[in-house]
Amino acid sequence: HQYCLAKEATYGGESIPEEEEGFKEVLRSIWLELYSRSGGKMDSSGFEHVFVGEVKNDKVSGFHNWIQFYLEETKGNIDYRGYIKPRSCDDSMAETNGDDHVLTLQFAWNGVEKFVGTSFIGVSPEFELALYTIVFLTTEEEDSDISLDVGGE
Repeated sequence: HQYCLAKEATYGGESIPEEEEGFKEVLRSIWLELYSRSGGKMDSSGFEHVFVGEVKNDKVSGFHNWIQFYLEETKGNIDYRGYIKPRSCDDSMAETNGDDHVLTLQFAWNGVEKFVGTSFIGVSPEFELALYTIVFLTTEEEDSDISLDVGGE
């Protein structure tokens, strides 16, 4: 909350509330209010999109949480198709190793394709919720480039 205030974050065209209760309402709205995933009835939420996954226009949409991936895979609902080599600012340095925390995967979920899906691996849902909230509130463009120092070399 303090970081978002310091970055003069906005939601709905207004500054985020300084008081904690107001900020909790913003969080509830971002993550739990329903929206229409395909122009029809109100049938999805930010939480469902990111942490559970959904099918939209015959493709898997969202589904960015590694725990959900693991749970669905143990049920036999995931057909893992492989990963895509990580991108880097310097492509000569892009590599996959045992220290990776972000992977881009290809898979089918209950027979529906997810051609490109990026997930943090091994992080807590609380970390993801906090990070995605900060990015959502402090960036203006849908495709903003974000850099995150995870303490590597």
